[in-house]
Amino acid sequence: MPHAGGMTSTTSNKRPVSSPPAAPPARAARAQPAPPTPIISRVLADGTQIETLYDAASSTTKLAICAPSGKIAIAGHFDLPGGERLVPYSAANNLLASDCVLLPSEVGDFGDKVGLLAAVRDYIHRYVDLSAHFEEIAAHYVLLSWVHDAFNELPYLRFRGEYGTGKTRALLAVGSICYKPIFASGASSVSPIFRLLDAFGGTLILDEADLRFSDATADLTKILNNGNMQGLPVLRTMTNRHKELHPQAYKVYGPKIIGMREGFADEALESRFLTEETGGRPLRGDISVHLPVIMKEEARTLRNRLLAWRFAARNSVGVDPGRAIAGLSPRGNQTVLALLSLVDDEKLRQRIADDLVGQEARAAAKRAASPRVTMVAVLHAMFAHALTPYLTLTDVAAAYNAAIAERGEQPLAVKAVGWLVRSQLDLVTMKTRGVYVIPQTEREKVDALAVRHGLSLDDPDPSSGLAA
Repeated sequence: MPHAGGMTSTTSNKRPVSSPPAAPPARAARAQPAPPTPIISRVLADGTQIETLYDAASSTTKLAICAPSGKIAIAGHFDLPGGERLVPYSAANNLLASDCVLLPSEVGDFGDKVGLLAAVRDYIHRYVDLSAHFEEIAAHYVLLSWVHDAFNELPYLRFRGEYGTGKTRALLAVGSICYKPIFASGASSVSPIFRLLDAFGGTLILDEADLRFSDATADLTKILNNGNMQGLPVLRTMTNRHKELHPQAYKVYGPKIIGMREGFADEALESRFLTEETGGRPLRGDISVHLPVIMKEEARTLRNRLLAWRFAARNSVGVDPGRAIAGLSPRGNQTVLALLSLVDDEKLRQRIADDLVGQEARAAAKRAASPRVTMVAVLHAMFAHALTPYLTLTDVAAAYNAAIAERGEQPLAVKAVGWLVRSQLDLVTMKTRGVYVIPQTEREKVDALAVRHGLSLDDPDPSSGLAA
């Protein structure tokens, strides 16, 4: 009788072949744990702070974990709720073993802010010959470096002078007590700096900034231009293994201390520095010619105390708008307000304010003597009293040359004045009756440039050719 499925039953003398045993049920594949994530530091959304400790004597690293409550624990790892395990960088990492990056070795006891500042000032005074005023600035900048990620904008610290004037000494001493200092002076190119800042997020210590990196000035300028404000990463062109373009964004925000001989040509970049001119007086007699070995131990002890201060202060500090400086430009206040928010001494804040206002005034005077600003002033004065719908370039050249003659400068030809007007001020010129002119329609641009350069828009004296 046929079975379901159309097969017939037959008899046979052969022994029935037994079926193979059923395979055991497949065991579910065990999920492989994700590899741990090495970190130098991390701030979690709930305010938990995690910092790597490095003990050179025992060649070990651990994590110092400060809970939002202020309770501190030391551990070999920290597990996030999502399953990620954070671990410290290995003690064998060359950046740590070679002192390229300096970390605390333990969580110290900072005491109080006044006592900590005094200890930082005393340390700086022992090893570096700075003016008394800049000693105070440097000490507060060290504190700022340890809580810089609580602010959105930062100034930079700079030591400027010829070789042999103490720039490198200042960088080593002050840099050694800053937050996660990255000593990049020995780097052969700027490229590693992008990666170090992105991975570690510490304080960049850079010597001979205007010489060592002369072949990579553009890249260095990107770091300095983007590095004083949060949210401005630097894009670098990269390629993946398939040779496809794969741009990489590097975070370069953070405090920076540099030594250099000259200044930067970019006025906007220059405005971001708090500068000490080195070599302007004889070296103090109590300053050691060579840095003693004990300085490293003192710096490590201070880093330990400063870490404790970061744990206590980082989640509570912030910008104090009431400490903005009257008479300082909005850009200047934006740059320096983070530092002033940590300066509790009102007299010191006033001295810093006076210095910065004077610095801006000197910069404005220097700009006023530049060909660009002089031309803006001349055009503003001429447009204010023009009786025709245009200014001829010949008349503009005569007024400009009269203005610069008072400074003893050589006159420019009409052709050179035309180039200055078109390429530097981006003004339109046209030819009328065989001569080149600047139409009145460009006056609005000139007035805007005058405001931008701090020139008065009051009725200028046409006889001088310059705005009042």
